[in-house]
Amino acid sequence: MNRVLHWPRTLASRLSLIFLVGLILAQALSFGAQYYERYESAKSMMLGNLETDVSTSIAILDRLPAAERPGWLERLQRTNYGYLLKERDPGVPMDRDNLPIAVHSIKDALGHDYELTFEEIPGPRQHFQAQLQLSDGNPVTLDVWPAMMPLSPWLPIALFGQFVLMIGCTWLAVRIAVRPLTRLSEAVEKLDPNAHPVRLDESGPTEVAHAAKAFNTMQERIAAYLKERMQLLAAISHDLQTPITRMKLRAEFADDSIEKDKLVHDLNEIEHLVREGIAYARSIHGATEASCRINLDSFLDSLVFDYQDTGKAVTLAGKSGAIIDTRPHALRRILVNLVDNAVKFSGAAEVRVEGQSPAGLSIKVLDRGPGISEDVLHEVLKPFYRVENSRNRSTGGTGLGLAIAQQLAEAIGGSLTLSNREGGGLCVTLRLTAR
Repeated sequence: MNRVLHWPRTLASRLSLIFLVGLILAQALSFGAQYYERYESAKSMMLGNLETDVSTSIAILDRLPAAERPGWLERLQRTNYGYLLKERDPGVPMDRDNLPIAVHSIKDALGHDYELTFEEIPGPRQHFQAQLQLSDGNPVTLDVWPAMMPLSPWLPIALFGQFVLMIGCTWLAVRIAVRPLTRLSEAVEKLDPNAHPVRLDESGPTEVAHAAKAFNTMQERIAAYLKERMQLLAAISHDLQTPITRMKLRAEFADDSIEKDKLVHDLNEIEHLVREGIAYARSIHGATEASCRINLDSFLDSLVFDYQDTGKAVTLAGKSGAIIDTRPHALRRILVNLVDNAVKFSGAAEVRVEGQSPAGLSIKVLDRGPGISEDVLHEVLKPFYRVENSRNRSTGGTGLGLAIAQQLAEAIGGSLTLSNREGGGLCVTLRLTAR
């Protein structure tokens, strides 16, 4: 099974990978250079010591009587080489093109005074031997065991400490670099034009301070734009209400006729449209209402009883037993819009509460009306959108009821979804997060 390596997705993991790989490579190169320099220095010193020690040891053995030489072998024994008072072991000739560097040192130390022969001795631990004859004709064999330069026992601990230090420095650097971006992304996610803007801290490095300042400026511009739009709509509403009222009064004094009825109907429709437009504009600012804790079952009972008192076929199904923290006026306006739509297009509505879960709860408003085509289910949540085949202007709709409900649902931290029911009708689901 082939595994494909992918570039990390998050900025923190990418920076961590780059820093760690770069630091590890730099540390490896530095360690390699230092180790090579130490190896060359130690090799030169060891070879120098080898030449001096071997020449001195052979001179001692050559001057000692044959009977005293065995007693000196232990004194002349070294870690990587020693002396034997016998012929060399059976071996194979050494490759002249690949001689150990110790061979050259031994030749430099003894080659001008003694005739040397070298052979490689096979075995579990390969080594070589150099044989010579002393002045009295007795053989001496120099047995050499090449070995790697030993590492200090504290070196692995030091390397591990450096690795831990690199990880700590990388984590700190990445945290410092990514934290402002994380803070900015969280601020963008929480950006709510309906709520009071929360300014980002503009302290820190120049780039971070500049980004925070730009974000705060953007918040201020959005808030100013929404305030200006609200003031504009309020002014238009105020200015339109007076001529509409005046025109309605004049129409009342006119003689009864078909044209008068049409005019009064149009004026009522204009007035309703203006009021709905203002309600939609105010729904954007639904977050200005203070939150409070309510008993959801009692709240829905009150809403449904109000409809039943006016003779409308509205029923409630299900109990949640939930105490929620929400904005009650905004929640009531949402449900009133949904129930009014259901009653308008089907003559009856059912309010159904789903059980509370860790993610929240849902309130469904169901009807058996004509429903909405699947391809425009998401479009009807847009302001002034009307479905031509059923929910059109002739029914008195302005296309703002669901848009207002959608805006208010977002303002209280919920969401609105529409779906068609089996057997006909519409189901509008209001999901509330658990708070």
